[in-house]
Amino acid sequence: MHSPNSWLQLALFVAALVAVTKPLGLYLVRVLDATARTWLDPVVRPVERLTYRLCGIDPLLEQGWASYTMSMLTFSLVGMLLTYFVLRFQDHLPLNPQGLPGLAPHLAFNTAASFTTNTNWQSYAGESTMSYFSQMVALTIHNFTSAAVGIAIAAALVRGVARQSARTIGNFWTDTVRVTYYLLVPFCLVFAVVLVSQGVIQNFKPYTVAKTYEPYTIQVPKTDSAGKPVMAADGKTPVLVDQSVDTQTIVQGPVASQVAIKMLGTNGGGYTNANAAHPFENPTPLSNFLQVLSIFAIPSALTYYLGRMVMNQRHGWAVWGAMFAMFAVGLGVCWRAEQRGNPIHQSLGISAADGNMEGKEVRFGIFNSALFATVTTDASCGAVNAMHDSFTPIGGLVPLFNMQTGEVIFGGVGAGLYGMLIFVVLAVFIAGLMVGRTPEYLGKKIEAYDVKLVMLVLMALAATVLVFTAWASISAWGQAGLNNAGPHGFSEILYAYSSAVANNGSAFAGLTAAPADGNPHWDVTLAFAMLVGRFLMIVPILALAGNLAGKKLIPASAGTFRTEGPTFVVLLIGTVVLVGALTFLPALAMGPVVEHYLMTSGTLF
Repeated sequence: MHSPNSWLQLALFVAALVAVTKPLGLYLVRVLDATARTWLDPVVRPVERLTYRLCGIDPLLEQGWASYTMSMLTFSLVGMLLTYFVLRFQDHLPLNPQGLPGLAPHLAFNTAASFTTNTNWQSYAGESTMSYFSQMVALTIHNFTSAAVGIAIAAALVRGVARQSARTIGNFWTDTVRVTYYLLVPFCLVFAVVLVSQGVIQNFKPYTVAKTYEPYTIQVPKTDSAGKPVMAADGKTPVLVDQSVDTQTIVQGPVASQVAIKMLGTNGGGYTNANAAHPFENPTPLSNFLQVLSIFAIPSALTYYLGRMVMNQRHGWAVWGAMFAMFAVGLGVCWRAEQRGNPIHQSLGISAADGNMEGKEVRFGIFNSALFATVTTDASCGAVNAMHDSFTPIGGLVPLFNMQTGEVIFGGVGAGLYGMLIFVVLAVFIAGLMVGRTPEYLGKKIEAYDVKLVMLVLMALAATVLVFTAWASISAWGQAGLNNAGPHGFSEILYAYSSAVANNGSAFAGLTAAPADGNPHWDVTLAFAMLVGRFLMIVPILALAGNLAGKKLIPASAGTFRTEGPTFVVLLIGTVVLVGALTFLPALAMGPVVEHYLMTSGTLF
């Protein structure tokens, strides 16, 4: 049974989301207009002007789509290379009180690609791998810049839709600077202070070593003189030895500042391996509520920005309505599956009313775990407050399918809007075919070139997920990372590549992407999947923006398909779901769907 308290929390979440959408959307209109003033101008404008002067940027000189694209790619490449070298040589850099070594080449490449693409997939435990310098310079700075790039791309596409007979779609450098200075930095500063008030830590102390109440014994892999694990006679199983433990290392560091941007920027990379399930990252119910709300805040506001820019606010709300409807259905399915729990557990005496609490924090419970899982995979965030690997098969299917839609259900900051507009163009094209006339979107004809760009995006993303999943499923290196057999193991692989291509970053925690033998295949293939998911989507989208900007407006007629009513919302939802279902249904059937039916017959994996 869903408790009244859970329904009340859901109502408060929806009310808060609706409340922030319009004012934040209006603020985005001003932030993304280089000539507009904001309430932060007295403080930020001098810093903005100084940045332009130092970098030689003319903020009012606009770019065509090709120039905009080259600027974005150059900026991303330089940032990725800088991150790679910081991670490789963090042992020679300051703010490393734990003396942590530099990362291996394949892990540094994976992490650099991950944070550059706003994915924040982590093949490492942050508290035992990254120095304070790496956390703040290599990773947290990327949390700002990758989020700013996403919003800039969304703004460029919206300008392409809104303008007519134009050759430019904005200035990449101006968009990125203004989003960072006027939106992300000030909002995260305030949010970080709020999180500190809730108990999230923010310091530069060395880690605290505490004595345990009583010693305990654990088993760890035996290593040889070279530090490599000793394997049993079968050559696959590590030899384990007993180790007595009488101390506990308690993580310290600048956590609140990273949590603020990882949520607002839909980055998701946790300071600790447990992410938002760790009490130092997410200590209270209020901090949990604010973190979930912050994931959706900017993506929701961007739909209002869309309506204002195209001078059709009803269209903006229609896009918001389609996103919200898909979110609500996904949450309902996930919540119900987790609340019903596992029938095998119930046969052992666990009450059905207790639901499935495996892998969940008692502090948050089933509803807040299901809400967080749904929101973080609707958006390209990837932060977690529960382990998705422990969800029931259908409960785990929801976050998996959310990512396979392209994470357009509000989606990441910027990425959700430009991803959804891809489906809007496709939906309008389908509607035009159904009525036998040239498709139009807000007065602009959708022609063959536009549809080819849309299909390039959709096919590239789907092919990358499925090809890498198939390769890992039949390869020794892919199977070596699994902790589960059968359909659940397959789901772990499918989830990993869906998460990478969708630039989400969450994982089925049963997958070990960094095996003990140092095999680089997982890190390298996931890195390439992340780069494809980001840039092979953005480049065609910017080309689409440039093509749309150059079109002339056509007056509406009786045969024009309206893009603001219930019919449009239903068609848009149908397009998103059908494209996802037709592409990934066979893979989902082999994973969570089969596992669900096996679970009901008494089999677990």
